[in-house]
Amino acid sequence: MPFRVLQKSLLVTTVAILLFVLPAHSQAKKRTAASPFRSITVVSAPDAIVWIDGIRFGKTDKSGKLEIRTISPGAHTLRIRADGFSEKSLPLSAAQRGIVNVELINPAGEAELAYQEAERLTGVDREKSADAYRTAIRLKANYPEAYLGLARVLSDAGELGDAKIAAAAARRLRPGYAEASAVEGRIHKENGEEARAIAAFKRAITEGKGFQPEAYTGLGLLYKEKAEGFGGSGDFDNEAASYTESARNLKTAVKQLSGAPDTIIIYQILGLIYERQKKYKEAIATYEEFLRIFPDSIEATAVRSFIVQIKKDLTPQD
Repeated sequence: MPFRVLQKSLLVTTVAILLFVLPAHSQAKKRTAASPFRSITVVSAPDAIVWIDGIRFGKTDKSGKLEIRTISPGAHTLRIRADGFSEKSLPLSAAQRGIVNVELINPAGEAELAYQEAERLTGVDREKSADAYRTAIRLKANYPEAYLGLARVLSDAGELGDAKIAAAAARRLRPGYAEASAVEGRIHKENGEEARAIAAFKRAITEGKGFQPEAYTGLGLLYKEKAEGFGGSGDFDNEAASYTESARNLKTAVKQLSGAPDTIIIYQILGLIYERQKKYKEAIATYEEFLRIFPDSIEATAVRSFIVQIKKDLTPQD
């Protein structure tokens, strides 16, 4: 399967670069098989961003609704933000399903408005986004979220030194800030500081009490790159060990992301790694799980073809 796997590798690796950069915009509309997930419909302001346990699931539509069909068992924290309003967080009980009304009534202050502007500009104009984050920080010195947003946008722009300073400031203002440690790990990774990246990702997981899908994803991608390097130099034992470590971390990330849009990318990377390990049953199972959760995604047709090709390649030819 060399050409097909190479083609998938180029596509998936290119998409993976965007994992921590672009906001999530889509949510699967329906499910085709029984699952442990439950559904909620968030009703709030139009175009409000919705997070569950810090994971972005998308935006409400023009009527203020967002249906999420992949809520995992247990209690969660729901967070909503709409332009012009302060963020609102509320608990989501283990039994809660159906419509969840979230009324936003508190107007955002000047610092929050600058922060919201910075967030809007992140994928449009990084320089202006960074300036808006700095404005938010000037208006509110103790603003770890603004420092972290600044660290992300500077990292995306390749300004890794300044990004490190901003991430460190976020951690200083909020000790035990798991997301900031995960971003530090990403910055170290981009800077080629492998050992520091691994340490930062693992610290993020500890700070998150085991829940930190961004850090698990970062570790998974780091070990995937290590495996590819070992394979290119003929060190097949370390290649195999690194792929195993990559798959372990990405599998955890997939579970913790609970069907959030970013999972679409990670499922494909995980399936590819299983194929490279010649663990074809695990690859097929991963792709089939992807199709159960995201049957209507634009990637679904390609993923179905992956399954067909694996099964064809595994069938003895006369």
